[in-house]
Amino acid sequence: MHVQRADAGDSDSVRTLTVPASVEMVNVLGPSDTFLRLLESQLDADILVRGNRITLTGTDADVEFASDVFTEMITITRTGQGLTTDAVERIVSMESADPEVAPSQVLTQNILSSRGRTIRPKTLNQKRYVDAIDTHTLTFGIGPAGTGKTYLAMAKAVQALQSKKVNRIILTRPAIEAGESLGFLPGTLNEKIDPYLRPLYDALHDMVEPERVPKLLTGGVIEVAPLAYMRGRTLNDAFIVLDEAQNTSPEQMKMFLTRLGFGSKIVVTGDVTQVDLPGGAPSGLRQVESILDGVGDIAFCQLTNRDVVRHRLVGRIVAAYDRFDSRRNAASRER
Repeated sequence: MHVQRADAGDSDSVRTLTVPASVEMVNVLGPSDTFLRLLESQLDADILVRGNRITLTGTDADVEFASDVFTEMITITRTGQGLTTDAVERIVSMESADPEVAPSQVLTQNILSSRGRTIRPKTLNQKRYVDAIDTHTLTFGIGPAGTGKTYLAMAKAVQALQSKKVNRIILTRPAIEAGESLGFLPGTLNEKIDPYLRPLYDALHDMVEPERVPKLLTGGVIEVAPLAYMRGRTLNDAFIVLDEAQNTSPEQMKMFLTRLGFGSKIVVTGDVTQVDLPGGAPSGLRQVESILDGVGDIAFCQLTNRDVVRHRLVGRIVAAYDRFDSRRNAASRER
């Protein structure tokens, strides 16, 4: 890609990007120029497109930023990966948050390809989380709903199984809403625990061919079970994911972490703002970072509402609740 600079007066500068002939402009500007209109609303530099030339006008800083955004979009397009409106928004957000990390490095990092789709990180924090899972035996992914904590952990688990780094996957979560006893619910044991494990099954079906899932479950290659079933076991050669960990007691957290066996990897996910433990009982997830501070081969990854990858409205809802909680806490301190 060719970049040409020119002066445009005392306060403005001009930069022209020439998009390579191998890249179709519709892939950069979007269908009916949807990406272009989005960028015109989010970038401070003026944008003029003529053929395969994109001219940017504005202050040095604004032109530099806009140029970086377009360069990243073109880089991603040249890999053969298509852009979406969501991806363009994330490129702008990542460039603004940390210009030292190229969004193309984040958005083209493939974790798992299955059923015609590829699972990859969509934010910088998600990439850091995935990288931490690769390089640590025990990783904690902490953040609000929709940030991909569990989904990415399960994708890494399936990837590890397919590459034969582990022999089995174990997915677990506390059935706290049923008080762990599950006794008052109707039906068989499997019928009782199924509602609490359903989110894990749903993610699993996204990543593994549906006809293979029953065979893997029956053969014990993939196990989905309540946290209480982990007691007394040593888990070797396994990729273990503990979901909804904010609803573990400190004792349960210790019990779970000490199940780690040889050749295994653990990922613990949860949202410390959504604790459902009865009677104000302390959360093991809230406590564990201070306990394990300084212990090697353990990573704590924090995700925020900027990392929400569900419907755009979910991120705005999470941010709105964060603002509400901040105002309420400030009012409480004033009283």
